[in-house]
Parts: sequence; structure tokens; C-alpha cells
Amino acid sequence: MRRFLKTWIDPFVLALLAVLALGILVPVPEAAREAVETAGTVAVTILFLVYGMRLSTREVLAGLRNVRLQGAILAATYLLFPAIGLALHGLTGSLIGGSLATGLLYLTLLPSTVQSSVAFTSIARGNVPGALCAATISNVLGMVLTPLLVLAFLGQVGPAGFQGLRDVLLHLLLPFVVGQLLQPLTGSWIRNHRSVTVSVDRGTILIVVLGAVLEATADGVWSAVSWQMLLALVALCGLVLGALLAATWWGGRGLGLDVSDRIALLMCGSKKSLATGLPMAAVLFPASTAAVVAVPVIVFHQIQLIVCAVLARHLARRVH
Repeated sequence: MRRFLKTWIDPFVLALLAVLALGILVPVPEAAREAVETAGTVAVTILFLVYGMRLSTREVLAGLRNVRLQGAILAATYLLFPAIGLALHGLTGSLIGGSLATGLLYLTLLPSTVQSSVAFTSIARGNVPGALCAATISNVLGMVLTPLLVLAFLGQVGPAGFQGLRDVLLHLLLPFVVGQLLQPLTGSWIRNHRSVTVSVDRGTILIVVLGAVLEATADGVWSAVSWQMLLALVALCGLVLGALLAATWWGGRGLGLDVSDRIALLMCGSKKSLATGLPMAAVLFPASTAAVVAVPVIVFHQIQLIVCAVLARHLARRVH
């Protein structure tokens, strides 16, 4: 059992579930909730500063040369995914409730993952530099595109729609730009000390999730979410992932990409970022709503890890 959990279930997701349970079951006074919310804002700013310091501009420029691959991944992330999200949004409200339906649509508007996309591309023996570049570009663009798509498709969210966008620019994009300016001095050290970025990544998400869940619990949000809704959500997340996996794999063949590039397209174009999605939700949505909106992101994250782990191992045997 221990080996099974380590292989198929992301330990970080288990930590997230523990934080969710803590936030739902343990009553916390208002002053403590405000302190957690402030800590989350600071942590998000530090997170995107570290992202900027870690990213090598040279890698992005090198990966841009494969125009067909990069264009296909961006189209899957910011055109096909949102189209599916919009198609489902009007149909899912009665199944999973309005807040979870909003979260499912929000999920489809996020950038791709970086670490898991590159890791699974490597396991499957695909185009790793292309995957690294595509995932990185997706996240950089996502800092602007995701808030704009949220405003376009979900209307006035957060404290007020444009204030939410302002907060993204202040707490996400500005620290990232500062990090890029510091990257020539700090990039090598941070890339050689992966534990730093992993700790900042995961610590930030746990703080943000805790703050959102505490606020939602205080406002009585969870009374509107049932087990039936959660089961329906799991099925819908599986449906979305399956559609994107099929579209990216066979679409890559239609574009004339070689197998190495098709693997990169499959692994990058079918994923959504938990690391970016949860902090951004905390900025774009009211605190009480952000917790429920985050649930589809967490569910999809775990499903994509399990399914893509199986696919990566299968492709590694098939391709070589």
C-alpha cells in the first residue's frame, strides 16, 4: 500500500487534502484568518519573484524556434481548453453547483504545468527542451491571459473585475519582472537548488488554500457542496482530460509532428497548473469563493498526474 501511494498519489495532494480538512473542521477566529490571508499575499509575491529569478531567457529563445510545436501547445492551452470549458459551463451547473461549475471553467483558463509536463515528457522520451520552453511560455503568458479570460468569461470577479487584474499585475507580474532582472545574478544558484523553488511553490499553495478554506468555512460555503457533486466533478475532469489527450496526440499527427514533438504536445497541452492556478484564484476571486473554485483545480491535478504517469511509461516502451 505504501508503495502504491508513493507511485500513484502525489504526496503534495495529500497535504492539500489535509489542509482542506483542517480548514473545514477546525474553527479559527477572524484575526487568525486575516493573518493567514496576509501571509498568503506575501507568499504569492515571493513565489512569482522566485519564478522570475529561476527562468533562463536563453532557454525560452531556443525553444521558440519550433514554431509548430509551440503554436500547437498554446492553441491547446488557451483555445481548445477554454472552448471545452465554455461548452460544459452551461451544462454543469445543475450537476455540480454554480461555484464548482465556475471552478471547472476557471480550470480550463489556466496555463500548463512546468515541472510535471517536463518530467513526463522526459519519462516518455519526448522533446524535453521543447516541452520546457512551451510550459514556461505558457506560464508567462498566463499571468496576463488567464486574468483577461476570467474577466471575459466570468464577468466581475474578485473585489471588482479590474481590481482583480490590478492585483495580478501587482502581486504576480511585477515580482516576476523583478525576478527576471535579477535572473543573471541569481538564476544559476536557484536552478541548482531545486529544493528552494519546491519549498516556495508548495508552501505558498498550502498557505493560500488554508486561507481560502478558512474564509469559506466561516461564510458557510461548504453546506452547498455534496458528495454527489464531487463525484460528478471527478467524472467531468476525467472527460475534459480525455478530450485534450486525444486532441493533442492525434492533432500532433495531423500537424506532421514527429513522435518526440507529439509527446511534448501531449504532455504540455493536456495539463493545467495547480501551482499557478491556486495563488491566482486567491487574487481573482473573493476569499469565500476561491476555496470552492480551487476544488476542480486540485481534482484535475491529481487525475492528470495518474493518467499521464501511465501514458508516459507506455510511450517510453512503445517509442523505444
